[in-house]
Formats: sequence, C-alpha cells, structure tokens
Amino acid sequence: MPIDTPDWVRDAIFYQIFPDRFAASERVVKPGPLEPWDAPPTLHGFKGGDLLGVVERLPYLADLGVNALYLTPIFASASNHRYHTYDYLEVDPLLGGNDALRTLLDEAHARGMRVVLDGVFNHTGRGFWAFHHVMENGAGSPYRNWYHFDRAALEAMRPLRAYPGADARLGVAVDEPWIGQASPSSDGTASRERLGYAAWWDLPALPKLNTDEPAVREHLLGVAEHWLRFGIDGWRLDVPQEIRDESFWQEFRERCRAIRPDAYLVGEIWYVAPEWLAGDRFDALMNYPLAEAIMSFVGGDHIDVELIRTHHEYGPNIRPTDAPGFVTRLLELNAAYDPDVVAVQLNLLGSHDAPRVRTVLGGNVEATRLAMFLQATLPGAPCVYYGDEIGLEGGIDPDSRRAFPWDESRWDGRLRDFLRATLQRRAAEPALRRGALTIRAAAGTGLAFERGLGEERLLVVANPGSSATALRVEFDRAVGHVEPLALPGDGAAAVTLEPNGAAAKVEVPPLSGSILRLT
Repeated sequence: MPIDTPDWVRDAIFYQIFPDRFAASERVVKPGPLEPWDAPPTLHGFKGGDLLGVVERLPYLADLGVNALYLTPIFASASNHRYHTYDYLEVDPLLGGNDALRTLLDEAHARGMRVVLDGVFNHTGRGFWAFHHVMENGAGSPYRNWYHFDRAALEAMRPLRAYPGADARLGVAVDEPWIGQASPSSDGTASRERLGYAAWWDLPALPKLNTDEPAVREHLLGVAEHWLRFGIDGWRLDVPQEIRDESFWQEFRERCRAIRPDAYLVGEIWYVAPEWLAGDRFDALMNYPLAEAIMSFVGGDHIDVELIRTHHEYGPNIRPTDAPGFVTRLLELNAAYDPDVVAVQLNLLGSHDAPRVRTVLGGNVEATRLAMFLQATLPGAPCVYYGDEIGLEGGIDPDSRRAFPWDESRWDGRLRDFLRATLQRRAAEPALRRGALTIRAAAGTGLAFERGLGEERLLVVANPGSSATALRVEFDRAVGHVEPLALPGDGAAAVTLEPNGAAAKVEVPPLSGSILRLT
C-alpha cells in the first residue's frame, strides 16, 4: 500500500500539553476546591488547568516556535489525566467544555497552529454511560455486549465488582491493582472472574471495550469523525496495540481521511513497529526508541540509572553509549520505516508517561540542551513536553505531571533561549525539516551528520563529552566555504577545510552542538 503521510507534519514543531497542569484561566469557573498549583502533584488531585488557559498562552508557545499542539485527553472523565473517559462527545467541563475547545481551535488555527487530540478507544472509565447502564440492569441491558463481561455471572444476576476498594469499609482485604503494580493480563482476562468484566491491565477503573461489537465500533469511529469535522487536525491513539484487530484501525484511517485528507494519525507504541506504518493504519508512532537513543548518547555518566530502572520501558533501553553506538541505533530506526514515515515520526524526549528528560539526565543542563539540539536537527517532528523548555523536572508519574510554574524566576531561561533559537533555526532551514540524512563522522563522543535538500547543505556536529574532540569529515561534494549558524550558549565548532574541499577537520568543543552551512 502506498505511504501517504501529511505534508504539514514535516514542518511541525509540536508541544505536548497535559491540560490540567499547563495553565488555568479565570474564565473557566471551577466547581470547588483544587489542589494547590505549586504543590507536588498527586494521583487524584486536580490543579485546574483548562483549555482557555491554553488559549491565553498561545503567544508564549508561538514565541517558542511551536506550531502544533498535542493535548492529552480532554473528554469528560473522573481522572485528572482523563484516560478514564465517560463521554467521548463532551469536553470535560473542568476544561471549559465544548465551547472552550471551539475557542482553542479557532485561536490556534488563526495563528497557523494545528491541534491533535488524544483518542482513548481501547477502554473507558467505569462511569461511561454504557458501562453504567449494565451496572444498573445487568443482563437486561442492551449494552451488555459493549464490554467483555462474565456473561454467566450477568445471567445469574451477580453484581459487577467495579469498586473493589470499597470493600475496605467492611474490613475486607483490598486487592485492587494500581499503576506500577505487576498485573497478570494486559487484555484484562484475569480480572473477568474477579470483577465480572475484563479491565485493562486488570485495573477496575478501566473496563475494556469490545470493539468486535458493531455498535461499539460504530460509536468509536463516529467519535473520530465528529471531532475531525469539529476542526481538529489529527489523533494520537492510546495503546492501539491493545485493540488486536487490524481491520479496526484500517477502517479508522479510511474514515478519518475521508473527513480530513491531511489528518495526522500517530500511535502510542513504544517499540519499533513498521507493520503499523505500512500505509493502512497510522502515519507515525511516538518515537520513544529515538528518545532512548538520544538520551543514551548525551547522558553518559549523568544518566539517573536508579530512576530509569524503575520505568517499565526505559529500564533496559537507556544506557551510556558513544557516537558510533548512537549512529548504529539511529540508522536501524530509520531503516525500519519508509523515508516518508521517518519524516513525520513524533520525536519526543519526554511525556506524561515517562520521567522528564532533565531528570533522566541527572539534572545536567548541558546534556539536556544537547538532547534538544539533536531532537530538533534529526528527521521527524520534534515534540516538546510542556515545561521541558524551562528545565522542569519530574520522576515517575505523577511527578512527571507537575504544574507549569508561570513565575519566570523559576525558569531556566538560558535553556529556553537555546531551545527557542534552535527551533527557530529549524523553521528557517528547509534542510532541517525535509532534508536527507547522511552520517559524516562518528568517533568517541564526536558526531557529525549532514542534512541536505537540493543545493542546501547543513552539517550538524555534537559532542556530549567533557573534552573537545576532533573529527575528520568526508563530503560527497566538494565544499568551498563553511558558515557557522550561531546558537546561544554554545561555542561554534572550528572547521579546517582540506585544499580540495573533499574533507575537513572539525574541532567540536565539549558539551556542545553546532550547525554549519556548507557551500
């Protein structure tokens, strides 16, 4: 099947927002007390961020260089992260409701910003109206096929055990799993007998939808179509591999693209999975493998090994590596996909599901800056997790979901200035957004690669080591002149061209990255 990825994503710089934690607007009236904004986040506390708060911060985002937003779930839910949906057709009132989304889309589009929403279609919250209907009516509910219920128990009129934690009130032992605890079944089969229904990873709060049921399938596909008609620019799909039915996602793509031919469809899959990007399902994946490779290269001895050991994905995948090791992994990742897919991969360094990049890198600002530099200069769409640009730290969630500190005295202003300048450079140079990637040199801690588009040629060099390094860089076309493109805070690499211009000696200062124009 031909690869057809949205052209606009090649020029996109994404910013991921966790709506409850980014910005709160006084225009969205809150119904009651909230967790203090600057207090450490908790699993169940609400800070009160909302969509009009995002609208009011669009100038800040535009100044940073952002032209696309990815919002974690915004639909009605009883959790602060809103992955426990109870109505896919209503924006959560705590976020300002549907009118606030309308305002955000209008204001963002007026600035040339795209907006991608999070679609959580594998499971719902237990407050979802269809699940609630079965809780009240058992086998008599016409929605009894919408989930994976224990049918014998329903027929016997045995109640669902949707809130096992409530047993503690009666002195009964609580066996409710929680995030981070080992759980026996991702598909929830182990929980069917215990709870009366299959729950995602056996978490009672997340009953798993039965997407084999035609009415469920139609409802979810209708939701996807509805919000595309409303004006969103694409979907990020949560745990799509848990819906073990290729035809569901194939139909999802067909129907989304029928509404918006340039809709961006990106899946949350943490590993290399080319079968998902063969032209019939998604355009891209959240590129966690590249994030792991970048942090392994720039982190060195700064990597917080104890922290990443506790993370379900990062544990075995982030470890110190040199430039040749990074290049090997980078080329493996790029070779796994069609070039038109590589060009639109969602290249993140952190997310709501992972420790923050600066924390993974032991708080080291130079390593963090270099990670952002590589993210912005390699193929794919950079995605900044809210607050990373100002040095916000955080460990395993909920700590990675801290509220954005709008007091500028608490920002790492130099880090933000560096990222802003690097993103502006990416926006100004078509070769950084659309150019071919060619590795020119990799030795020790020194790395050099070229991004070329037509006659435009840029050499990108990086050195996360603590001492300067020298590289011999060979070119496939003679170079007559080298122009450093300045970025704040970094000493530019020094280049000595050989007489014929076929190669150069490049001296890269420690803990630095540079972009050089070749003519």
